Amino acid sequence: QLQAFGGGLVQAGGSLKLSCAASGRTFSNYAMGWFRQAPGKDREFVAGVTRSGGNTYYANSVKGRFTISRDNAKNTLYLQMNSLKPEDTAVYYCAAGRLFATSSTRYDYWGQGTLVTVSS
Repeated sequence: QLQAFGGGLVQAGGSLKLSCAASGRTFSNYAMGWFRQAPGKDREFVAGVTRSGGNTYYANSVKGRFTISRDNAKNTLYLQMNSLKPEDTAVYYCAAGRLFATSSTRYDYWGQGTLVTVSS
């Protein structure tokens, strides 16, 4: 089970940190990803991290602004979001899969989503 939290309303240029708490399975056995879905748009890849945390990947739209990390001892995934823009407004989902991928279809487990709203 995955539970994402930390979303909210922030002004453009601000920061938020999302967390995703995992339970029920061995967290370190899974690559993790963050995806987002804006109103009227498809779900898109934001960032991903390998099982050990040794490798991270980002969508071009967030590279340099967002940082994904994980703490396997705490079974928790994070997404630090800085320099937020109105176009970052979306519901953000965490997901777990056996291997890292940018396609949402490769992930087996999903959190419920947390809404991030960036005002201009």
